[in-house]
Amino acid sequence: MSSLKFLLSQYLKLKQTSKTASTSGFTLIELLVAMIIAALIIGTLLSFMLNIVTTDRKEQAKSTSEQELQAAIDYIARDLAQAVYIYDADGISRNTNTDPALSGIRNQIPPAQPTAGCNATPTCEPIVVFWKRASLPRDLPVTSGSNNTTIGCLFKLSNGTTCSEQDQFVYSLVAYYLIRDNSTTTNWSNAARIGRFEIRDGIRTTDTSKPSRVEVIGTQPSRTVNYLLLPSPGFMPPNLSLAGDLKARMNQWTKHSAAYDTGVDVLADYVDQSTTAPLPFTCAAPQRIPPATSTTIPNSFYTCVDSTRNLAQVYIRGNALARFNKVPPFYSQVQSAYFPTTQIQVEGRGFLNAR
Repeated sequence: MSSLKFLLSQYLKLKQTSKTASTSGFTLIELLVAMIIAALIIGTLLSFMLNIVTTDRKEQAKSTSEQELQAAIDYIARDLAQAVYIYDADGISRNTNTDPALSGIRNQIPPAQPTAGCNATPTCEPIVVFWKRASLPRDLPVTSGSNNTTIGCLFKLSNGTTCSEQDQFVYSLVAYYLIRDNSTTTNWSNAARIGRFEIRDGIRTTDTSKPSRVEVIGTQPSRTVNYLLLPSPGFMPPNLSLAGDLKARMNQWTKHSAAYDTGVDVLADYVDQSTTAPLPFTCAAPQRIPPATSTTIPNSFYTCVDSTRNLAQVYIRGNALARFNKVPPFYSQVQSAYFPTTQIQVEGRGFLNAR
């Protein structure tokens, strides 16, 4: 009898425990509170992670921009080091004029004389223009004018079989531009960029069987000139026989009548397009290009030129944020770290036989 009572009591305890377990759990309010706390924690973590990813992207873009800007300014510096004459603001801003003191070359170069990559004045602004000596390698292929065959070098020795071992040097005109066309048809960004234009002279010869072209220099009568290697279309050498100082003579340069077929090649992309950003340094040279008073041309790429000393300061500011923004942001003091800058001063060491 006592055993039966014991089993009955154990059965009732087990039944009560099972009933309690089956009815235990969280209330709706407890679940809602837990979900809110979880959402706050997860949201904070996601925000933190997104911030880390965004900062990393910005730092990578900044590093890339710094490297590209440095490469660009190093290239420009090497180019300018060979300069024989650097145009100041007078030469770049003025058109050809009969008065040498008022003359310039603006209407002789792109975009006034349009070419691929630079054919509109509001979007393609010349910043630094200079003459330099360009090297032509001795093994440059040239087509013979007599039998239309290709010879292996510019010059041959008397036996007609062996190339001479000397490179040739000619004058060339180089211009760097700030381009802002915001074109969606190109592979470039909607930010500004730097373009380079160069036309060079040819190799003249007295052999009338070689290619020729008609030239007019200043007021001199037209003449037919034969070439082993033709100049770039549109190229004419400066007329150094004119009166006046070197600046007056170089500012009276005019192109050949042929249209340019040399385009403006992009040297660097993602250049800042802001017009109101502060200037990082003032010009030690007499003239700034473009003028400091300009409110329409971005001050992210400019030069300070002393044409008398053949000296130029070059400044470039990039826009790293434009690398992942469809609409490039303008400069702001808060984000100034992502607008890297670089600058250099160069003295042209070339020599022009006109002094």
